[in-house]
Amino acid sequence: MSLDASDVEKIAHLARLGINVDDIPGYARNLSDILSFVEQLNSVDTTGVEPLAHPLEATQRLRPDVVTEGNNREHFQQVAPETESGLYLVPQVIE
Repeated sequence: MSLDASDVEKIAHLARLGINVDDIPGYARNLSDILSFVEQLNSVDTTGVEPLAHPLEATQRLRPDVVTEGNNREHFQQVAPETESGLYLVPQVIE
């Protein structure tokens, strides 16, 4: 797929990018190369290939799911100006 100057100008407008008129041919060439590469990738037969979340078969190191800190709500709410039923009361900011 080949892009011309008007395509590049339209893409720049949609992306809200200011580009120099002298640079448009270079952008058109680079974007055309990118689109050609994407077309080349789309033509590859991937039948039977399972998608990967990551190109490396790495596993995530997980920590044990245990509680490391107790419930300190009452302690923290002692310094709050106002609380009710375990909730912080704050002034209304939206009318």
